[in-house]
Amino acid sequence: GLIRSRPAPEPSGVNEPEKPNRAIVRWGAATGVVTAVVALGVAELISGLNRTWQSPVIDVGDRVIDRVPPFVKDFAIETFGTNDKPALLIGIGVFLAVYAAVIGAVAFRRRALVGVVGIAAFGLIGAAAALTRRVGGSFGDTLPSLAGAAAGAGAFALAVRFVRPLLSREPGPSESVPAPDPDGSAASLPGVVAVGTSRRDLLVRGGGLLSLLAVVGAGAGAFGRAIKQRFSAAESRANLRLPAPASATAEIPGSVSVEVEGMTSFVTSNADFYRIDTALVVPQVPVEDYELRVTGLVDRELRLSFEQLARFTVVEYDITLTCVSNTVGGELIGNARWLGVRLDELLAEAGVQASADQVVGRSIDGYTCGFPLDAVTDGRNALVAFGMNGEPLPLEHGFPARLIVPGLYGYTSATKWLTEIELTTFADFQQYWVPRGYAERAPIKLMSRIDSVDGLGTLRRAADGTAAIGGVAWAQTRGISAVEVQIDDGAWQPAELGDALNADTWRQWAFRWTPAAAGRTSIRCRATDGNGVIQTDERSEPLPDGASGHHQIVVFVE
Repeated sequence: GLIRSRPAPEPSGVNEPEKPNRAIVRWGAATGVVTAVVALGVAELISGLNRTWQSPVIDVGDRVIDRVPPFVKDFAIETFGTNDKPALLIGIGVFLAVYAAVIGAVAFRRRALVGVVGIAAFGLIGAAAALTRRVGGSFGDTLPSLAGAAAGAGAFALAVRFVRPLLSREPGPSESVPAPDPDGSAASLPGVVAVGTSRRDLLVRGGGLLSLLAVVGAGAGAFGRAIKQRFSAAESRANLRLPAPASATAEIPGSVSVEVEGMTSFVTSNADFYRIDTALVVPQVPVEDYELRVTGLVDRELRLSFEQLARFTVVEYDITLTCVSNTVGGELIGNARWLGVRLDELLAEAGVQASADQVVGRSIDGYTCGFPLDAVTDGRNALVAFGMNGEPLPLEHGFPARLIVPGLYGYTSATKWLTEIELTTFADFQQYWVPRGYAERAPIKLMSRIDSVDGLGTLRRAADGTAAIGGVAWAQTRGISAVEVQIDDGAWQPAELGDALNADTWRQWAFRWTPAAAGRTSIRCRATDGNGVIQTDERSEPLPDGASGHHQIVVFVE
């Protein structure tokens, strides 16, 4: 094979820095990435051995979610929507790849110990993240990170011992150094990698080892994920037969919908319902292992299995949920039919003490919501829900049970994977988002939205020259009494309304008019709630208690 000899430096009075060997940097970076794959794969494999163990990527990601400022969370949701969690995991993966590549390159250029220390640091960060989980970590929870780091360090040491010499060894007895080019250098020789090593030799031997390590790491990770599936609650959900409500719920009449092309469905399907929470991995809680505790300022603490929970009066209500991160005109809102038991009946069984003023819902992963006790005792349809649109809660929406409280943003009330309801006071406890800058109490604001056409979209007129738009408006627990539309800064004009199903769901509206001419048109909407309050035009961001302002779009009328 072709070989290279480095020409002797010309005499100089100054020590000139030696240029980095690109081959060493490239192979070092590749080795770093491959050993990161080994470390993560082994960590994934170990985490598959226990229900509570997690990959270090998930543990670190959880801590990132817990510690980022609220504006970062809002930015992520506004930018990526319900894909915010995959975006975070991809971001962590890219960071780890770059980190591993840099560590590997530096270690190959300098000392192998740099790579070992870099991998060990990765393992310690993962272990620290596991120990600081919301529900309290144990030493056992650190094993995936520590085992993965040990495997990665071992793989890196092996690669350094085997591949690094191929990049710098002297010619063997049977190898010769070719004559230099006429200009006195061998740098122009194609395929040259290092003294005494052909490109083919390096690719076969060094590349073969790295490929083998990559396959081992990826295989370990895939096997770990496969065996983790035995902890899935999917089979438990599939086998669950929901109890029937005590009284049959009437079918939703077609009159609640307006006939406008492109309108949102009145009922949001489970597949399309928005999901915003802090869980990077969906908690798996089989019905057979489920227990709900009612604790705190109560006369009698309750510990209920799913079967015992379902013995309370089962009811079914149509309720619209809204996320506090929903921007003006945003899509983080959905309407569904929920099956469960009334929260006020459950608390009455426990006996709420007079000093309590806050209800805290606690998830299996330690996440908490907190809302005023008045929201349970004022007669609204607050639920511990276990059914959604005629089927058990989807795993990602809180199976087997969650809280639903009309009129409150989800961050204060809609605890998924619910395992505990604690009666306490606002003075004694702050739920998850309050220390992060969100309001302690956050009733849903009156809002409306244009649905049937997107901003900068095309609005086509009918044969008679008319155009139609439609949308939804909501003010849970108060209802919607009117919606108005403004065209090109003209007068506010009343829209037609679909029938109101109840005060807890959104209401559809439609507006039909004859545009004066084709071209650019501005459209704005506003709603009036059941108490006669008109939606404000004052614009505010979601932080700290929900967005406000009129939804306005520009369309092109044809």
